[in-house]
Amino acid sequence: MRTAAAILSFVLAITILPVRPATAAVSASRLPGGKATYVVSQGHLKAASRQNWVRLGNYRFAANGTVSAALYLWWQRHPKARQRTGTVPDSSCTTKAGGAASRPRACEVLTAGGFTGGPSEKRTGTYTVAGDVLTIRWKIAQTWTEQWYVRRSSDGRLARLDLKRSTLATHGYGYGSNAALGTRRAMSSVKAFSGSLRQDLTSWASGKLVNSANQPFGHSAFRACTGTTSCLTYLQPSSRGACQKSGGCPKYGGGTRPNISSIQYYLTMISKSDRRDTLWHWCTCLAMERRQFCYTGNSHVKPLMQIIDDRGAFRGWVGAEASFSTGSRATDMLAVLRISDFR
Repeated sequence: MRTAAAILSFVLAITILPVRPATAAVSASRLPGGKATYVVSQGHLKAASRQNWVRLGNYRFAANGTVSAALYLWWQRHPKARQRTGTVPDSSCTTKAGGAASRPRACEVLTAGGFTGGPSEKRTGTYTVAGDVLTIRWKIAQTWTEQWYVRRSSDGRLARLDLKRSTLATHGYGYGSNAALGTRRAMSSVKAFSGSLRQDLTSWASGKLVNSANQPFGHSAFRACTGTTSCLTYLQPSSRGACQKSGGCPKYGGGTRPNISSIQYYLTMISKSDRRDTLWHWCTCLAMERRQFCYTGNSHVKPLMQIIDDRGAFRGWVGAEASFSTGSRATDMLAVLRISDFR
């Protein structure tokens, strides 16, 4: 006959010892790329459509096979005007003089409408991972299934999502780690990043799709602001394809006697408590055509989400362009993009 102590020892052995390692193994295997939090950009971009949309936000994966999303949506069906951020870069990184200069103009930075507030869309779903393919099924009224290829960086600190197929989206990028979504890096860290950032982008404008890959993004060329530390600025002296006489600058653009094809760039933090940044840029000649110091027309507004790795280091952005025209939907500018050292 077994003693009470022997029975208790036997029960503990069969109920406790197998549980811990089994739970850890399930948790590690179910997360896509072993990462729980992702920043994601995706869009429905078709040349013939006037109802294209882009979404930007985050996915959170749980070990029990569920996923939640919090996203910003910009849709041609409901265009949103550009929004003021409240950030005006100071005189250390801008100028109040017009004409030729080495610094951008002192203008309040604009972003896509609604991006300074909370996400406009939240949803939940379930996911599975088979090999290197992640499948998500969202629990919404219409059928929405996504499949992504999952890639891990060589250092193991990041995972990347490349869109394989989606019921609704045509293009998409994602990056994940186990850093909290409240983890972000200051603009000083962005400028000091020692890696090589390159951009991949699919854009829609005037009924045409343009794919651009492997473009260098010269973050180190941006100027830090000593007063407005949440902002970086850069004046691109000239451009080959943009800001031309035929591109809306008949008096001042490239190809005219003044031959001004410079571009004003502003890179600004939107929130200290999450990953939101924004990129704003416009051709100097467009403001000059309107006799404006700060351009109020169809500038490029590109909301961004910082890519942060497992160690909390900055690794780039996923982003979208949501530049709705002040005229017709045919002249909107929409895009899905990534700027990263892991591509």
